[in-house]
Amino acid sequence: MKKKKIIAMLLCTAMVGGMVAGCGSSGSSDEGSKSAKGDAKGKVYYLNFKPEQADQWVDLAEKYTEETGVQVDVQTAASGTYESQLKSEMAKDEAPTLFQVNGPVGLATWKDYCYDLSDSAVYKDLQSDDYALKDGDEVKSIAYVIETYGLIYNKALLNKYFELPDAEITSIDDLNNFDALKKVADGIQAHKDDLGVEGAFTSAGMDSSSDWRFKTHLANLPIYYEYKDEGISSTDAIKGTYLDNYKQIWDLYLKDSTCDPSMISSKTGDDAASEFALGEAVFYQNGTWAYNDIKDNEVADEDLGMLPIYIGVDGEEDQGLCTGSENYWCVNKNASEEDIQATLDFLQWVVESDEGRDAIANEMGFVTPFTTFDEYLPANPLVEANSEYTKAGKTPVSWNFTTMPSEQWKNDLGSALLEYAQGTGQWDAVQKAFVDGWATEYAAANE
Repeated sequence: MKKKKIIAMLLCTAMVGGMVAGCGSSGSSDEGSKSAKGDAKGKVYYLNFKPEQADQWVDLAEKYTEETGVQVDVQTAASGTYESQLKSEMAKDEAPTLFQVNGPVGLATWKDYCYDLSDSAVYKDLQSDDYALKDGDEVKSIAYVIETYGLIYNKALLNKYFELPDAEITSIDDLNNFDALKKVADGIQAHKDDLGVEGAFTSAGMDSSSDWRFKTHLANLPIYYEYKDEGISSTDAIKGTYLDNYKQIWDLYLKDSTCDPSMISSKTGDDAASEFALGEAVFYQNGTWAYNDIKDNEVADEDLGMLPIYIGVDGEEDQGLCTGSENYWCVNKNASEEDIQATLDFLQWVVESDEGRDAIANEMGFVTPFTTFDEYLPANPLVEANSEYTKAGKTPVSWNFTTMPSEQWKNDLGSALLEYAQGTGQWDAVQKAFVDGWATEYAAANE
């Protein structure tokens, strides 16, 4: 596919996503999927967190309305704006009946709005309590998707590098730590013309559609290893033990990239997806959810793989991919009794009906924590990559970024990372935002 064509497709996708944000389906039923259309009571308003699946949620809502008559409205927040939009929507008379939190920190903010899901069908379908967030005995929130992220790579291009006469690493089996990753990335950058690429890594865009990959997902690695050392799962004061490791992987992303570091403030998530999909870069930090953005272009499914994000920690050869969830459903307990029941019925239909399960697994590409999905596994090579690491006995990296103290903390860290990349700031500012900012924001959130 020519570059102009994919850029046009990406622009169209962005425009459609914006149009979808206020869209939904409508109709009307008295007990959700179990009732006749003419007897409808209650409605559902879902504020969706994931813009990548905005269209699919609207389509699924329309199918449910068609089947039951229950009105289901879906609104999707723009990337990086969910928390602010949720606050705005919750202040309205017609507030969301179904919303999301990103984990324990998010739940702490919204738990007083969360209906107890202990007796719900969707909770009974959950594989394990590991995927539920509780407040005492009450089930306040339930994860609905388990995702994985790492370094997505182009196998064909990587193998082309391995065949170079001066390649220091010649096998994917030896690409299992930071030193090896640096040798490969440096080698690709040195031979980018020979390999027909623009850089080893896609651009590290720092606008709101992309910066979460670094201020949140990449920042998870130093947090994970510090928590592992300390034997904890959260903290009111991060030490920053592994910030030197954070720095060296960030430096590598900047140096061996498709663009100069001074340009990353204007680079977007679509830019990175396009660069990888067109075969202009070998590595792309993102997750299983990115498959829909890169498939059916220059990179064949059989050439898609995913590596752990190596940052130079002892024993990382045994590290797997970053696996977890920041997508937990909550039902608004302040909604009317009819709307609460309609929302519970809708969730049951999503995780139990053929239409719902097909949409979640095959159209959205989600791996779920529900027992009802055994025969519904997404056809996604990035999901298969994670399965291979698990089968090999590698230790998954848990999603500890859900314990980051606030959105402000992430934003301050992102600003410091950008200034450092552009040469207008020092790494000391990144460390200050990470460590001092954590203590300040944690105290503010828990005063």
